Amino acid sequence: QVQLVESGGGLVQAGGSLRLSCAASGRTFSTYTMGWFRQAPGKEREFVAAITWSRGKYYADSVKGRLTISRDNAENTVYLQMNSLKPEDTAVYYCALDPRPAYSFPFRSTDYDYWGQGTQVTVSS
Repeated sequence: QVQLVESGGGLVQAGGSLRLSCAASGRTFSTYTMGWFRQAPGKEREFVAAITWSRGKYYADSVKGRLTISRDNAENTVYLQMNSLKPEDTAVYYCALDPRPAYSFPFRSTDYDYWGQGTQVTVSS
């Protein structure tokens, strides 16, 4: 099994920054994609960003230029640097792991087998 633990969420004013972290432990895989998704109240979970083992990056259009995903393979950790935050970024943010990236799409939530418990991000106006 794989355990994913997110941290770094909180309350921030519009225009501010936060850095989310997600540490993976347990079963290991030779290559895997890590992704961030978010879910706002009353809305469906949506793709935010993803990064492949070789550090190829994918972003939702709504966060391009403001959010940056990165990873430390030695530490099995993925980060999401969030700048210029907007109230519409308010959501629970989840990290996820896809152990079979050759057969999946980084933006599709159903391709991820393992999920963290989520961390709340609240952006006040």
